[in-house]
Amino acid sequence: MKRKKFIEVSALGVIGLSSVSFTDLQSSISKKDLMGKGNPVLVGEGYKLRKKANQAFSKMKSAALREGIKLKVVSSYRDYAHQNRIWERKYERYIASGLSPIKAIEKIIQYSTIPGTSRHHWGTDLDIVDGSVKQPRDVLLEKHFHNGGPFSRFKTWMDHNANDYGFYLVYTNKKGRKGFKYEPWHYSYAPSSVPMLKEFRKLDIKTELQKAVLMGSTNFTSKFIQKYLNENILDINPKLL
Repeated sequence: MKRKKFIEVSALGVIGLSSVSFTDLQSSISKKDLMGKGNPVLVGEGYKLRKKANQAFSKMKSAALREGIKLKVVSSYRDYAHQNRIWERKYERYIASGLSPIKAIEKIIQYSTIPGTSRHHWGTDLDIVDGSVKQPRDVLLEKHFHNGGPFSRFKTWMDHNANDYGFYLVYTNKKGRKGFKYEPWHYSYAPSSVPMLKEFRKLDIKTELQKAVLMGSTNFTSKFIQKYLNENILDINPKLL
């Protein structure tokens, strides 16, 4: 698909998002939706996305398939409880390995978000690989996407085409970027996720995290939370800000 055919309106400099749809989306976003505690309307076959994101993904998926690449969703929408299960599993494992609570948390947030702050709560983000090739044991490893790895062709195709459908890599390998480590599998549908992030930034996340009943949450100091917000939540692909 040519970029000019995809663009509907770009009042915000983001592909396919008109000022009207931006206003409508803002009015429909609740704190519960932003933190994975709501009940958003989601669609998809074998995955869950908001309607507009799913429509764009379906088009991208069809285009990739014509090139012999089968976009396979490893993870999409996650509610708060799901993200908390991931958090608890990792926290318990790292504590059992001998790490202190704060070191365990620092290790977790190399790749996983604190429940209530995940982009996967929004129904706009996907972890994707190529389902047309033999699947390695652990698909979400950086080495699989480069230097002849099984998903190298997928990565090249996404680099050249994903933006035309509104999808952008979230955690890039830009030198000096902080926060979550590089994830060549994590894409976000910008026309929906940009306004979601804008609304998320209005929340009092410090209060929300400090009152949350989470493993290790007694270590969520004001300094830690501010650093987490600045680096993990906001040091992302500029196209998604």
